Amino acid sequence: MLAVLLLTLHALAGPADEKGQPAPALDPLVSGREYTAMFYAGQVDALWERLSDTMKAAFGSETKLQSFQTKLKQQMGAESRVLSENVTESSGLHVYVRHVHFGTSLERIEISWLFDDTGVIDSFYIRPAPEKSSVPPTYAAKTELRLPFDGVWHVLWGGRSLAENYHVVDRSQRYAYDFRVLEKGESHGGEGKVIADYYCWGKPIVAPGAGIVVAAVDGIPDNPPGEGDPRDELGNHVVIDHGNGEFSFLAHLARGSVKVKKSQAVRAGSVLGSCGNSGNSSEPHLHYHLQSSPELDHGDGLPAQFQHYRANGTEVARGEPTKSQTIENRKAEAKAR
Repeated sequence: MLAVLLLTLHALAGPADEKGQPAPALDPLVSGREYTAMFYAGQVDALWERLSDTMKAAFGSETKLQSFQTKLKQQMGAESRVLSENVTESSGLHVYVRHVHFGTSLERIEISWLFDDTGVIDSFYIRPAPEKSSVPPTYAAKTELRLPFDGVWHVLWGGRSLAENYHVVDRSQRYAYDFRVLEKGESHGGEGKVIADYYCWGKPIVAPGAGIVVAAVDGIPDNPPGEGDPRDELGNHVVIDHGNGEFSFLAHLARGSVKVKKSQAVRAGSVLGSCGNSGNSSEPHLHYHLQSSPELDHGDGLPAQFQHYRANGTEVARGEPTKSQTIENRKAEAKAR
């Protein structure tokens, strides 16, 4: 999901010195501590200058970032204890993670910054530390899954590392995907100020596998681009029980587009609705994840291996798409011939 307060976005090229050379490499541990201290102190103007252009666009304005900082301080108070902190490397980026307590609460809170070697911040989140999953990473989906759409799509978020997929910090959505459509590297035509500008808007979303619909929500308004609704995480959505302890979640569908009802049987490829921008979504896209429970945020996220698709022009019999891949359903292509 393109979350508003939980952001993990592309970083752009880092700053250069006056001679046009890359800035010296930074100490990631020191930088992580510095960014955290700046946020706590409300130094939003200085922090804003370090955000990538894409993150700035997602927040919308420096004022909105300031509002986030103010609300968090009011709700949680001051940091009272640092439990742990560490730095790892992922896909050429530094990942700083800090576990803390706020005020008198004993709840474990996780703070994370993802940034490149020049200090451009690619991701920032503050949230309860995720619970450990009981699902082994070698888990193989029991359901025969196909991509939940036809045509050529782009993987915005997908993979098993934080650099590839911000969902990995969430136990139930650990293996989630966000999909969109690109043309010439852009997700929209024009200025992208209205949802109809986006190439994935209104495209059919289909069932990834056979099962029974256990939830079908429609009627939630679509957001203007850049304005998600954090109070409603899924927006218009469909949940499918595949009958083997696996449940598919398809979220952010367009208002008025959902074509199925609760208790309805569907087969792989059945049209569920249209790609939209409802719920906690700042840009039209499809959110998909496989979970061990029909209730959001309960149970474990499950690895979802799709079958018979093409990734970056290569045939994949069964696999997990990853960030930035161009993918298309091969069975649909074969039927069209």
